[in-house]
Amino acid sequence: MKNLFLHTSCLLALLCVSPVLFANSSDTAFINITDTVTDAGLQLPAGFTASIIASGLDGARHLAITKQGGIYVKLSRLKDGKGIYYLKDTNGDGLVKVQYGFGNYPGTGIFIKNGYLYASSNEDVYRYKLNGRGEVIAPSQPEKIVEGLVNRNRDNSKSIAVDDNNNLYVNCGSYSNSCLVNIGSLKAPMPCPLLDSVGGIWKFKTNQLNQGYKDGVRYATGFKNIVGLNWNSHTHSLFIMHHGRDQFHDLYPQLYSEERANSQPAETMYELHQGSDGGWPYVYYDNKLHKKIVSPEYGGDGVEEGGAIIQNPVVDFPAHLAPNGLLFYTGKLFPAKYRQGAFIAFHGKSPEMKKGYLVAFVPFTKNKPSGEWEIFADHFASDPASQPKPCGLAQGPDGSIYVADDAKGNIYQVGYKR
Repeated sequence: MKNLFLHTSCLLALLCVSPVLFANSSDTAFINITDTVTDAGLQLPAGFTASIIASGLDGARHLAITKQGGIYVKLSRLKDGKGIYYLKDTNGDGLVKVQYGFGNYPGTGIFIKNGYLYASSNEDVYRYKLNGRGEVIAPSQPEKIVEGLVNRNRDNSKSIAVDDNNNLYVNCGSYSNSCLVNIGSLKAPMPCPLLDSVGGIWKFKTNQLNQGYKDGVRYATGFKNIVGLNWNSHTHSLFIMHHGRDQFHDLYPQLYSEERANSQPAETMYELHQGSDGGWPYVYYDNKLHKKIVSPEYGGDGVEEGGAIIQNPVVDFPAHLAPNGLLFYTGKLFPAKYRQGAFIAFHGKSPEMKKGYLVAFVPFTKNKPSGEWEIFADHFASDPASQPKPCGLAQGPDGSIYVADDAKGNIYQVGYKR
């Protein structure tokens, strides 16, 4: 960080605010931070602790953490005109000392790989060169590597991941729930015309500027919307969390009771390879029947099985939980059962379970899911006056994990006492 100076202030004459470093640039913004760390009050397995290390970052979506412990937070709503905030504890006492914002675009995706910070708006993907301290060198001069992706203001987050071979994977969610593109009709066209630009994952190069659809590869198709995705460095493959569709009872009450619609379709985890097909909008995965069922828009009656060549999920979860974050744990701080396993941040609530807004865990053995999923962190919404919604997940260099809440703007740190 160059040309930084120290600033100390007090908020409302009540909260003493810790020192904040300012960059000498009109392209960065700053927010005050308190000098206390708040106990998060989460329900966790024995031995785990959680604290709120930052708050007020409304719209905090995904996170990326440097080897030096700096935290980049991507916002879906601009704060003081900025869509990315950098947080840093400079002396290891758990308090954020550095906090500044840059990037004039909202969005969800953010990822660190090979000396670059990658960040997305709802249409484009940018990259920023990092210095040896993990800090962005030129926050006002990012390189645009992907542009012109579809944004119709629904399921438009361009979540991203980067592999070990300079490939960038970008979600392009569908703005249609089930490809009902003909007004007034409850039958969808075959093939679904939207799949040329949404409903899947596109692959681009990380080192090529100004790429568009014509320069990329449709890596996977048949997925309505993917907010949580991550590259698994052990399997050398991309894993995703698929948001299932809705409106079964609203549109087809003769086939789906309200109760059944509340339990369908499953939220699902997939391991992807080039050419993977999840079947949307033609079929969906029923986690009660454990089958792929033909969608009513394509003539299904709610029980007819279909999609014989469509990929099966590796894990399924209750409907409407809205998985927004995915993290594979590679640290050594947590007990052995968590190593190589998957943490998932659920941003919604299951009517069937009558709960939600939680972080779940899926154990992995030999690179495959090896047991039932379980609730890892709960009670984000225990206060009736607030409604935190877990969204982003990241792992710190010490092995703790961080959770972003995009409703209240909290950043949680979860650790373990040996």
